[in-house]
Amino acid sequence: MGRRLPPQVPPPGAGRGVASGPEAGPQRRRVCVCLCVRSRRSARRDPGRGAAAPARIVMDKSELVQKAKLAEQAERYDDMAAAMKAVTEQGHELSNEERNLLSVAYKNVVGARRSSWRVISSIEQKTERNEKKQQMGREYREKIEAELQDICNDVLELLDKYLIVNATQPESKVFYLKMKGDYYRYLSEVASGDNKQTTVANSQQAYQEAFEISKKEMQPTHPIRLGLALNFSVFYYEILNSPEKACNLAKTAFDEAIAELDTLNEESYKDSTLIMQLLRDNLTLWTSENQGDEGDAGEGEN
Repeated sequence: MGRRLPPQVPPPGAGRGVASGPEAGPQRRRVCVCLCVRSRRSARRDPGRGAAAPARIVMDKSELVQKAKLAEQAERYDDMAAAMKAVTEQGHELSNEERNLLSVAYKNVVGARRSSWRVISSIEQKTERNEKKQQMGREYREKIEAELQDICNDVLELLDKYLIVNATQPESKVFYLKMKGDYYRYLSEVASGDNKQTTVANSQQAYQEAFEISKKEMQPTHPIRLGLALNFSVFYYEILNSPEKACNLAKTAFDEAIAELDTLNEESYKDSTLIMQLLRDNLTLWTSENQGDEGDAGEGEN
């Protein structure tokens, strides 16, 4: 029986469902706007060179972060992602708040395409007897796939070029490697043939590297470590079709967190317990599905 992909579950976090746990306070920087304008003389039209280039506004990092927050409130996640991409491309290590804004922005941007892809794929399968409708469905699905792939490749480029290499703390490293595993997983959902094998292998490698670091450097109750275990187990179940490994990973993460529940601080209690609940829900669902060969796919992913 085919399994559908897990529905989107908003990742836990302070105020916005952030996967990485509590946010740090915002970095305060002086606001300045650099206007890169041409002089009046150089801005005149030169018949030999064409029209003068328009003035370009370069936004300060703090302004870009504020723009991302405004876009989030307006639920304009493409704008939010563009702002945080610009912050990332400045090349500095991101604060916890900036890191979470980036994650939330792209999670929503790619999530909309993943949801659309599932809907159109389902419709396409139901129109097999109508060649014209099926062709229209296939073309529209491919359009959505192209958008999804572009988004994922943008994120993966940011991760490899800026975020992972600039991460100085184990927590940040695990967070970004988990993101890398996630976005290769999203690519694998729509890939086929050799391309699918490559994306699956890259996803597993990133998850595994993050998993090893998290076991050495982070408490079992840490929300980032728990979120990684949740998504890695979904990867095993949905992508590798390995329910036994998925259940073992999820159960181990849940049991280890339960054993140290008294070490949870108030700051991360909500995030950690929410992810633990998702782990338990998936375990219950996967166990019953394997026993009865019925039911839906994993409830939650982080």
